[in-house]
Amino acid sequence: MDKLTQYLNAHPNDELHPSEIANLLKDLSEKSFDEAVQSIPKELIADVALELPDRYFEDVVESFTPKELADSLAELESDDQTDFIRELEEVDDSIAKEVFNQLDKDDQADILHLKQYDEDEAGAYMQTEVYAANLHQTVHDVIREFAELRRQDELENVTYLFVTDEKNILRYRIGLDNLLVFDFDKTLQENIEENPEKYKPIVGYNHDSIHDIVQKFQEYDLSSMPIVDYNGALLGRITSDDIYDIINEHATDQMYNLAGVNDDAEEDEDIFNAGKARAVWLGVNLMTAIAASLVIGIFEETLQSIVALAILMPIVASMGGNAGTQSLTVVVRQLALGDIAKNDAYRTIKKEVILSLANGLFFAIIMGLIAALWFDKGMLGVVIALSMVINLLSAGFFGSMVPLFLKKMEVDPAIGSTVILTTVTDVVGFFSFLGLATIILL
Repeated sequence: MDKLTQYLNAHPNDELHPSEIANLLKDLSEKSFDEAVQSIPKELIADVALELPDRYFEDVVESFTPKELADSLAELESDDQTDFIRELEEVDDSIAKEVFNQLDKDDQADILHLKQYDEDEAGAYMQTEVYAANLHQTVHDVIREFAELRRQDELENVTYLFVTDEKNILRYRIGLDNLLVFDFDKTLQENIEENPEKYKPIVGYNHDSIHDIVQKFQEYDLSSMPIVDYNGALLGRITSDDIYDIINEHATDQMYNLAGVNDDAEEDEDIFNAGKARAVWLGVNLMTAIAASLVIGIFEETLQSIVALAILMPIVASMGGNAGTQSLTVVVRQLALGDIAKNDAYRTIKKEVILSLANGLFFAIIMGLIAALWFDKGMLGVVIALSMVINLLSAGFFGSMVPLFLKKMEVDPAIGSTVILTTVTDVVGFFSFLGLATIILL
């Protein structure tokens, strides 16, 4: 008997969270997984499927009928319903249509509305379920209405009351803690008039970039944000749990892009697709490695004359590569977090260059002494020391400049940065080291 079934049998009255069920399922073998899926409480099927990694989604949905999937989907909020239908369309479009057709008209309308937005627009991430009240309602009526909605499980994660006028234009945002100290017999407008600026809402627009919305959440420490159209009409809200998911996805994308791999391809079970995605950047890297080798070939006679250069050469390239990666990683991450302003490029590059130069001088002295003692040739120590300073200086400059330039060109700063940087540090490292050796030692 699998872990999930054992737990459910031992705790029949406990309500497992979908993420807990997903964690139990991920620990199972393929055979046990197929059996355990049937133990998922029917109302949680869709929620659990979304909690699991993408590769499990097909196995889960194929274990249930369209009717069971639709009944479970009806329990989710509109944004999650839309995500589920989108994923199901990728697995089997005909089943997705069947499930969609079994939803009620309101759910269908919400899904169709959210699907019209591009994946990078705020509207694609909002949920249409939102707690709003009219300016002219009394506080007593508002609280009674809210309590009834909560009893019916129509709303969850509510921290703010959004206040609209007769045309559904968003006017104010009131924290529920503030609502409780209002005069219950007065209207919302009468209570708000005492300090209207306090309740001015921080809003996002439905066609805003989702990355701009994420920055607002971080800047204002929000738990939810109302989403409006350009006329100010309230359309829905985005909650912090969605923002956490977006931040995690973006961080994952950056890590993969820096390593030259693709997030979507790595989630795909098809080995060919994942291999093809990796091969593209490996091919680019091969070209850059050949370029570095051609630089070495220019100084073939120098290498033949002084064999010690071949031994020390990888040290120069390695130090430059690591120093550049440090600068690159810091700048890419700061760009993602919004810590670097549009006109902040000079300060950023200056900082990284100074840091790299300082480290370059420090390690140049150490490596210069080691090389001089190792091969009993003082000028060889001078050559590698000068080369290391040059290479670490260029590593700091290009490690900060490349992602800033890509950002300026509206390209993800992580894409291709590592390959470009590796090429620069290898070429500059080899050229400076062997070039100085040719000038000084021969």
